[in-house]
Amino acid sequence: MRYFIELSYNGKAYHGWQNQPNAISVQEVIEKALSTLLQQKTDIVGAGRTDAGVHASQMFAHFDSEIELNTQDLTYKLNSFLPKDVAIHNMFLVTNNAHARFDATERTYHYKVSNRKNVFTFDYAYLLQLPLDVEKMNAACDVLLQYKDFQCFSKTNTDVKTYNCIIKHARWINDSGELTFVITADRFLRNMVRAIVGTMVNIGLGKTTVEELHDIIKSKNRSEAGFSVPAHGLYLTEVKYPDTIKK
Repeated sequence: MRYFIELSYNGKAYHGWQNQPNAISVQEVIEKALSTLLQQKTDIVGAGRTDAGVHASQMFAHFDSEIELNTQDLTYKLNSFLPKDVAIHNMFLVTNNAHARFDATERTYHYKVSNRKNVFTFDYAYLLQLPLDVEKMNAACDVLLQYKDFQCFSKTNTDVKTYNCIIKHARWINDSGELTFVITADRFLRNMVRAIVGTMVNIGLGKTTVEELHDIIKSKNRSEAGFSVPAHGLYLTEVKYPDTIKK
């Protein structure tokens, strides 16, 4: 039987989601807790592979079990076993071929930029005290919706077969001294959101024009796009699936 886990994590202490040979990951701590509680080695597959330092307020993963589980009881026990920066919110039975990564229909990320020093958020938002033209940055969001090939925002060493992504929504929100970039797409390339944000910051600073964003995207060249903003301001906030995966 296959189960989905809905969870969240603070990524500060982890070297990303995926298991690493010489560094701790979110996947590793959950697999160890599950394997202990189920008394057998249990592997999980996540909805994505967030980088080191990236957070998630909603993430999903799947695992298989030969026996039917009391999901409410197992959720409680997992939260008791796991460190305080990883939380399990829900667990439910799905069809045997449901896949946490490949069945996701869309994902939403938030990136937080603080334009004033805040002693409580310095680990969770990118501090940038220079003035940004949010109107131009939102005009750049409209440009993103006109394209599908985003190779210019992808890490160069990647094994993907296509750089096409369908961006369904992109917008900057200004809330009391903190900017949040919200972006939703059917899939994301490695480093894509952080590279988009860095490019838009350059637009907001006047270093790049909105019109030049067209040329950057068409170039398919990572060096033409902006810098990658720090990981600690990035959050995976929502992953959606078709209702047909549930039993």
